[in-house]
Amino acid sequence: MSQSFPGQVVLVTGAAAGIGRATALAFAREGLKVVVSDIDAAGGEGTVALIRAAGGEARFIRCDVTRDAEVRALMQAIREAHGRLDYAFNNAGIEIEKGKLADGTESEFDAIMNVNVKGVWLCMKHEIPLMLAGGGGAIVNTASVAALGAAPKMSIYAASKHAVLGLTRSAAVEYGKKNLRVNAVCPAVIDTEMFRRAHEADPRKAQFAQSLHPIGRIGTVEEVAAAVLYLCSAGAGFTTGIALPVDGGATCI
Repeated sequence: MSQSFPGQVVLVTGAAAGIGRATALAFAREGLKVVVSDIDAAGGEGTVALIRAAGGEARFIRCDVTRDAEVRALMQAIREAHGRLDYAFNNAGIEIEKGKLADGTESEFDAIMNVNVKGVWLCMKHEIPLMLAGGGGAIVNTASVAALGAAPKMSIYAASKHAVLGLTRSAAVEYGKKNLRVNAVCPAVIDTEMFRRAHEADPRKAQFAQSLHPIGRIGTVEEVAAAVLYLCSAGAGFTTGIALPVDGGATCI
């Protein structure tokens, strides 16, 4: 179903695979000009190739979202190529924890906070002026169901995603009267390449992951993409500052 996006410009970070790739493809199918960004150049170019093969318009710009100069350069490249930015999906993130809070290391903390929090903050910091110059827009940040409660053995990750919601809600209030909406999606366990690698050696873990969701299965990247497109669409024009669970009912338990 068309969301009335044709001709507009969207940036998707963390778009080399998984949720980011699926969302970039979904935006392209709706007629948007897609800027694909990631630190993984091969994966990012692969996403662009898939979009172009389907008749869409896309370009890849490598960017480390933890570096201010690179995010600035990304926005300048978008400005020069398109003259505007209508939507942004700030999806770049990492999860590298494997133990309880007291087992975490300073390097893990710094890495997770740098990408998941500083990266979202830097992207929003530089996206917002470009969007406001064009009359407004919509931003969606990737949080997690971990941002809506606890995440045992992923305490730093959970803290980073709680912080993403703080950034999201604050920006929504600050810029609401300027025709700029800011929301977040909160996925539960999603069927990505990362998930399959982590669970293919132990089917019992995959079964346990499925059991966490009352709907009886884990989610798909396309389902998260659909939620992102909705939050950017005119149909969500009165929706800002929300954390939308895409979780198969997991947060109801």
